Amino acid sequence: MTGASEACRVTPRPGLDEHGFIVREGSLARVPPAFRPVVGAARDRAVDVFGTRLHSAYVYGSIPRGTARVGQSDLDLLLALREEPTETDWASARVLDRALDNEFEQIDGAGTLLVSRAQVLSALERHDLGWFVACLCTPVHGEDLAGHLPRYRPDSLLARETNGDLALCLPRWRRLIAEATAPGAPPGAVRARVRGISRRLVRTGFTLVMPRWDGWTSDLHEMAEAFAVYYPEWGPHMREAASLGQEPSDEPAVLRSFLRSHVEELGQWLSEEYARVHGVKAPRPASA
Repeated sequence: MTGASEACRVTPRPGLDEHGFIVREGSLARVPPAFRPVVGAARDRAVDVFGTRLHSAYVYGSIPRGTARVGQSDLDLLLALREEPTETDWASARVLDRALDNEFEQIDGAGTLLVSRAQVLSALERHDLGWFVACLCTPVHGEDLAGHLPRYRPDSLLARETNGDLALCLPRWRRLIAEATAPGAPPGAVRARVRGISRRLVRTGFTLVMPRWDGWTSDLHEMAEAFAVYYPEWGPHMREAASLGQEPSDEPAVLRSFLRSHVEELGQWLSEEYARVHGVKAPRPASA
């Protein structure tokens, strides 16, 4: 009888539990030793800067997943405030980012995302920002908002609400690429654009096929390979984007070439195919 039960048990898909829900991918226990002082400093300084206005703080990305590389990985923070973030809050966050980046050689940049508690828990953000906090963010301070959010499956609704707005990104990417490759652009601008745009393209390609693949991963190369199973003709483009997202280039020529091959070609096709398969993400207020 036991043998029959074992034989009938369904093996969970990657990133899912036995019931088919996405498992929270990071934890403080997985933070590599070299990055623990960085996470501790980020937490303490966020509390110092925002005080009682800070509801909860999270770290996300490669550091809590345990895959960060010293000198190459960035520090990603999400701070949920009790009220809507102000311009002053955003300015304070940028100061915090620069201080962390300058002090800790382990990281290649720091980025802080500011949100409000109400925004995370809103119906509009339930399958985007809410999912992001519940599944991709690791709490380091305050009440974990995941306790107020549902469990999530890798379905078409989640795909639509997370990345169904790629068409809106393309014009902005063209402008950012032009600014980063223009004379007098600040140091690191090319590298930042290559990394950010590449990662977004790969994640969008993955979530396009996520319901069919029936699982979850945040590994860029795994995402690209999952995408290539269903769209092999675009596989080389997506694999190149994954490589650039992992190891971005500082060369303006690479970014200009990337504009032609990935933004104009892959990006345009991907936005149209995404809308056809999953629909378009619910519109956000203009101020969002």
